[in-house]
Amino acid sequence: MNRSTPTKKSQSRKQPNQALLAKIFHWLNIISLLLMITSGLQIYNANPVFGGRDGWHFPSLFLLGGWLGGGRHWHFAAMWLFALNLLWYGLYIFITQRWKRRFFGANELKALQVSQNPKRKIYVWHRLIYTVIIPILLFAIFSGIGMYKPAQFHWIVDLFGSWQVLRVVHFATIPLVAIFVILHSFLGLKVGGFRLINSIFL
Repeated sequence: MNRSTPTKKSQSRKQPNQALLAKIFHWLNIISLLLMITSGLQIYNANPVFGGRDGWHFPSLFLLGGWLGGGRHWHFAAMWLFALNLLWYGLYIFITQRWKRRFFGANELKALQVSQNPKRKIYVWHRLIYTVIIPILLFAIFSGIGMYKPAQFHWIVDLFGSWQVLRVVHFATIPLVAIFVILHSFLGLKVGGFRLINSIFL
């Protein structure tokens, strides 16, 4: 009885506890990303980026919208959810100064070179991918706006050189975001196991 009591206390202390706003952010991110990817593939199938209309098409299992117009409606609606979710969370980590512990800096570069602590290095890699994903997401949103309103934002198309380059850049952000999600989850498992992952969603 006495032996089991400290064990229970130590387990409760180790149980990760995530802020409610962080949980909401992750849930909204997952929902909006799934909607954007599946509806984006529906749009892609109407005129594949590679190979023209005869290029490779994605199976209907991975599509949302039913047709080009439906895919566009879903995609742009989810885009606003995704962008606004990033905006408010960015303001949240700025106001709470959590950004100081989220992104890659000079200290992290030094830690990668000299630190002998494996967990410390995992945190450094996590901050690195957090930092790298920001310009990727901005490219996704920026290029998406250019494709959404090419007449109003023709200067965005001009910045990329052509409509086809704009489409390729926008499409390339999909696997990059998928790689980020995989690395983000893997590093989270390395640090806190499935309990840490569960604490984000439950």
